[in-house]
Amino acid sequence: MAGVELAILFSSVYVAGFIVLGSAAEGEMLFGPVAPKALLVTAVVLLSLIAMGLYQFHQRLYFNEAVVRVLVGLTLACLALAVLFYAYPPILIPRHIAAVAIAYALILLLLVRYVFVRTVDEHVFRRTTLVYGAGDRAASITGIRRRADRRGFRVVGRIAALGDTVVGDQEVLRTDGRSIADIAIEKGAEEIVVAMDERRGNLPIRELLDARLKGIDVIDLLEFLERETGKIRIDLVSPGWLIFSPGFRRSGFRAFAKRALDITVSSLMLIFTWPIMLLVAVAIKIEDGFSAPVLYKQERVGQGNTPFNVVKFRSMGEDAEQDGQAVWASQNDSRVTRVGNFLRKFRLDELPQIFNVLAGQMSIVGPRPERPEFVRELEENIPYYSERHVVKPGVTGWAQLKYTYGASEEDAVEKLQYDLYYIKNQTVFLDMLIMLQTVEVVLWTKGAR
Repeated sequence: MAGVELAILFSSVYVAGFIVLGSAAEGEMLFGPVAPKALLVTAVVLLSLIAMGLYQFHQRLYFNEAVVRVLVGLTLACLALAVLFYAYPPILIPRHIAAVAIAYALILLLLVRYVFVRTVDEHVFRRTTLVYGAGDRAASITGIRRRADRRGFRVVGRIAALGDTVVGDQEVLRTDGRSIADIAIEKGAEEIVVAMDERRGNLPIRELLDARLKGIDVIDLLEFLERETGKIRIDLVSPGWLIFSPGFRRSGFRAFAKRALDITVSSLMLIFTWPIMLLVAVAIKIEDGFSAPVLYKQERVGQGNTPFNVVKFRSMGEDAEQDGQAVWASQNDSRVTRVGNFLRKFRLDELPQIFNVLAGQMSIVGPRPERPEFVRELEENIPYYSERHVVKPGVTGWAQLKYTYGASEEDAVEKLQYDLYYIKNQTVFLDMLIMLQTVEVVLWTKGAR
């Protein structure tokens, strides 16, 4: 579907030129080459649609919701293009041609979405998975709760391994002398997930190798769960797996690229959001009085367990923590002011963290910075919690996209699993993807508290 929509966006400028001017050649004579402008329009609109969450494999949208997101995405794209045209007039597309191009793209994008939702079975894109194991570890697959995390696979059966105590109601396949590869072929499995409770001395290496040589993927349970859920299960992981698994790469070039991205993005954010920050400051003053502070600083734990002061717009009353004790934020927290409630809903209270990024204390993307009081407690109770501090904390992050606002130790465990996934797989491309998808989180107020 993405390929079809890409073709629609690129062709929209050509079609609009033909409709308005009669031919593409006439347009090129009057306004210059069309191809670079078509590429620019395609890139900007595509990025806007990605930011609206329209290309997330694990997100199944109803048509009505897709319509809203396409409309919002095209509106944002038009605003971005207007800024680009104003800043660099040679790339300008005449207004009447741009209007026709957007109308053409809107109609065809909605038509493609409608046809896709009505005719394409979501099961077509699922991998067929055979599970080798039927005990507690295998149950972590059938026990995946989020429907979005189950969209990438379909379990066609499970085989009990030696040493497994069968868990769950799903039927266990009988081997009847057949090999694992034969059963996988019979069931049409594309992959075998090794989820034995006890591997030592029980791993059927010969059978799994035979399956692999017959073109069936063989994958470890943790790798499978990481791929499907976007997190690393700390209840199943071992230090050895963390040591030998791919990822967790660090280099001078990666650090330089990430810092360059942080400075570029935070500088642009500062340029475009300072009027909003000024309005926020005025709103806080009006509600709480002109003597009330607009900003507040709070100690947080940064990279390498180094403390720093995070800067935010004040969203709670001045006496929110009279006794000086750190308290988790809660749903409908009575300490939050009316203006603060609006700021938190749209994440505007976090805009001053741009200065933390410019100072090098934070990154645009990374784990959420926590308070030292919470960190000490969580490190004692949650394995691998301290590992999240090997990178800079972020204004946004993978965990912030995938999970709601954390307000308990149980939430901290869930968010840590997403943070570890990010730390293991961190690249500049992933950072840019998270930044784009944060737009969706802000506009749809996901996880705000």
